Amino acid sequence: MAKEGFATLNETNFNTTKRNNKVKIWVYSFKKSAISILFVLFAIGLISFSNSNFTAAKNGLYLWATSVIPALFPFFVATELLSYTNIISWLGIHLRFMMKPLFGIPGEGAFAFLMGLISGYPVGAKIVSNFREKGVCTKEEAERMLAFTNNSGPLFIIGTVGISLFGNTMIGILLFITHILACISVGIVLNISSIHQRKNIPSYSQLQNTKEYFSTKQSNQVTFSSLGEVLGKSITNSISTILLIGGFVVIFSVVISILNQSQLLDILSNLLLPVFSMFHIPPEMIHSFLSGIVELTNGVKLVASIPLKDLSISIIFCAFLLGFGGISILLQVFSIVSKSGLSIKKYFIGKLLQGFFAAFYTFISLQFLPWFQLNL
Repeated sequence: MAKEGFATLNETNFNTTKRNNKVKIWVYSFKKSAISILFVLFAIGLISFSNSNFTAAKNGLYLWATSVIPALFPFFVATELLSYTNIISWLGIHLRFMMKPLFGIPGEGAFAFLMGLISGYPVGAKIVSNFREKGVCTKEEAERMLAFTNNSGPLFIIGTVGISLFGNTMIGILLFITHILACISVGIVLNISSIHQRKNIPSYSQLQNTKEYFSTKQSNQVTFSSLGEVLGKSITNSISTILLIGGFVVIFSVVISILNQSQLLDILSNLLLPVFSMFHIPPEMIHSFLSGIVELTNGVKLVASIPLKDLSISIIFCAFLLGFGGISILLQVFSIVSKSGLSIKKYFIGKLLQGFFAAFYTFISLQFLPWFQLNL
């Protein structure tokens, strides 16, 4: 009897192990094929909704040509030109006292932080990627820098969102201030959370001799004789990046069109309706918010256009979207940093945190600060 019971137990364990192995194989096969399945579905969507997709692609191309290029291309060229000057090393020397304790990064990170805030997505990511390729920082430092130096710029937040979409300059200023506070908060949080991981990792100063690095940079600085060559390289590199961004804008305009035409966004909106209702958020906000998660520009435009009695809800949701950036920008950043071997995981976590921080700071400002009580 004991032997029979033991045999039955072994047989049960064997069957359980066999089922678990089958599940693991199925999950592995699904993960392996998931990207291929998405590409096939995308192709089917292109064919099935060709008329609306054509219009969406034209709108995306128009948006890129009239808004993205004028706003970003000059900053890309300026960033490239500044990399041939001693401004980065100057900032590294004079701002190390602030950048190191706050964010745990070299002083040169101040250049990425400032240019990322002034220029907007994805300038910060491009600068950090260049830093990593040139050995200015460690891989771990670069991955943390990505999360808080790649941000929306004042031209987009104040000009487009505040003035154009909401018709109120103060709303744009509020969103920009909370955006800055949110990215600083993310930098500090990531620094604190990774202190124990960095104990055994050599710092920038241990990786290479600082004097040697600065002398190398000085030898590459622009002169009158090399000005034409440097300007040509800067324009060529900037054109490559702006074309990449244009491709993403057009493709994700089409993706949103497919999601709308296939009713997938409506289905997902209905699934999330109970959660939003718990917080007394109007149901019409869900669809626009999901569009913003996919692509930032279209999303904030839809959120701002919703005619709500309490406009502060729209402002808070826009604050989250501006901090998070959307899947389109996430993939833009991934394409930019992939050559430098940086992981996108910490960037995704950081931008998600930044979205929540921005929304929270915006809510607090609207509720308690008299300067931003806009009689909404």
